[in-house]
Amino acid sequence: MQLSHHLFFVKLAGMQIVGVDFTSAPRRAKPITVAFGAADGKVLRIDGIDAHPGWASYEAWLAQPGTWIGGFDFPFGLSRELVEHLGWPQTWAALVTHCATLERAQLRATFKAFCDARPVGNKFAHRVTDGPAGSSPSMKWVNPPVAYMFHEGTRRLLDARVTVFGLHAGDPRRIALEAYPGLVARAVTRASYKSDERAKQTPERRAARMHIVQSLEDGTHPLGIRLVMKKALRRELIEDGSADWLDAVLCAVAAAWAAQRPNFGLPSQLDPVEGWTAGALHDGILPQAR
Repeated sequence: MQLSHHLFFVKLAGMQIVGVDFTSAPRRAKPITVAFGAADGKVLRIDGIDAHPGWASYEAWLAQPGTWIGGFDFPFGLSRELVEHLGWPQTWAALVTHCATLERAQLRATFKAFCDARPVGNKFAHRVTDGPAGSSPSMKWVNPPVAYMFHEGTRRLLDARVTVFGLHAGDPRRIALEAYPGLVARAVTRASYKSDERAKQTPERRAARMHIVQSLEDGTHPLGIRLVMKKALRRELIEDGSADWLDAVLCAVAAAWAAQRPNFGLPSQLDPVEGWTAGALHDGILPQAR
């Protein structure tokens, strides 16, 4: 099944853009990181970055009135193959509501049982967008635990009544798009640019972050967005070995790119249980060429 939606185009000078580097277990050492700024054409100005070390502050931010387009770094959907096999709801809000009733351990056990019954080399069920986005299957619970990110992230989008474009109609002034910072980063370099382990925060990874930041500032990457920010913020993006701040900015870049395009650059037909990653290829055509 697919969900149709009308062409939607945003072209507003000064449109507020946010990028969210998400974690399923926010804490002081690893908060949810939100970059915010404004886009004018292909220029994205990042004004600052906020850190939310717990659910309360993040939920309060997400629910507050505003006008923004946001890129969120977690999967918005599950594989249709998985959902049909489990007999789960096949509309986005109903699927998210159902999954929210499950404890994390139940979700893991359900997904593990599905994988255990499948042959080696084909354990996980993938969404269509995983291939062009280069992302992990959204049912994966380790390395990285994106299943938990889906579990925690989508319920809060639904509770905050934002519009999840193409999947759920909410407040039309707050528009959430699935984003993947690795997709934007890989358009610049294939080199590893981050690690949460301090011992692995090497000069080579710092050099990769510097290269990414420079490319974003110059606009010399496939999405073509040119980043503007203060020197102190630029320095933090380069020096932060975990790249949480940089990942939030990369999500904002994807949102700024999407804001210029009909349907936010997404396919005109979206599967209502799978969703799509902003900036990923579809129909064999580079989205930025549309």
